[in-house]
Amino acid sequence: MQNTLHQWRQWVGSLLVMLTCCGLTHAAYPEKPVRIVVGFPAGTTADLLARAIAKNLSDQLGQAFVIDNKPGAGSSIAAEMVAKSPPDGYTLLLSTTANVINPSLSNSLKFDFTKDLAPISLLAENPVVLIAPSNSPNRTVADVVNAAKLAPNRMTFASSGNGTFTHLYGELLNQSSNIKITHVPYKGSSQAMTDVIAGNVDLSFTPVTPVMSSIKAGKLTAIAMVARKRMASLPDVPTFAEAGIAGFDAALWFGLNAPTGTPAAVIERLTLETQKSLSLPDTKAHLQNQGIEVIATNSSSFADLINRELARWSKVVKNADIKSE
Repeated sequence: MQNTLHQWRQWVGSLLVMLTCCGLTHAAYPEKPVRIVVGFPAGTTADLLARAIAKNLSDQLGQAFVIDNKPGAGSSIAAEMVAKSPPDGYTLLLSTTANVINPSLSNSLKFDFTKDLAPISLLAENPVVLIAPSNSPNRTVADVVNAAKLAPNRMTFASSGNGTFTHLYGELLNQSSNIKITHVPYKGSSQAMTDVIAGNVDLSFTPVTPVMSSIKAGKLTAIAMVARKRMASLPDVPTFAEAGIAGFDAALWFGLNAPTGTPAAVIERLTLETQKSLSLPDTKAHLQNQGIEVIATNSSSFADLINRELARWSKVVKNADIKSE
């Protein structure tokens, strides 16, 4: 009896040690402020999303989550900074579609996005809309495709620069529909949108957030949306899938990554806390008002998306023979 009691006490003691050791990483993290590096300026969609999440994570975990804006090189500067940071969970990257486009455009990157950065969670998507001037005769995707086939290279589409996702979506439309619309690159989105509104170019792909008010005011025509479903705020604008065009199933996405080697327990906790953050009704409503659709996933699903996106954009870049500037 005494021997059995002794063995039972030993078993309980061992179990408590195991539970304590396994829970240490969870319980201890975070012990100091966490930095979320954003590769775009303050006020952009990526920044707005990062700040919303950071506020909630700070409240949930009792440590400050601080935004560090490091714009430049299509978010490559920010991604490299995080990739080369200690893998301890205290430096994170607000990743975007740009991070899976960049490897196809440049051989000079000093890091590997998939090898050096571990996925935590897909956070959200910002639907991308194909727009035209308000007086354009092209009101549907079929109109655009038919017009482009009748007069190859005559139609034009504006982008915010060579190799940007607004450029690549235009090339994806060319390749998906076997048409040729001429690319007109600008040095940023503002001038591109000004020229679309003025009718100096025929079309442009753009995130819906910055042009929502112009669409609702009738200054721009929204032809179709790159999104999983129609937006509640633009219910009459179909998705490309509804228009019968394949390949447009991933909008501009945003995720959270950590340096590879970050403890699995930290990744798991960040995933769960991020999902909790994005499930809060006030946060979802705030982001939806900005045209941001919350789509929180686990790290495995996010990794699958990254691999699909790398393959998709690599093919588009190769077929269009796009060179980085």
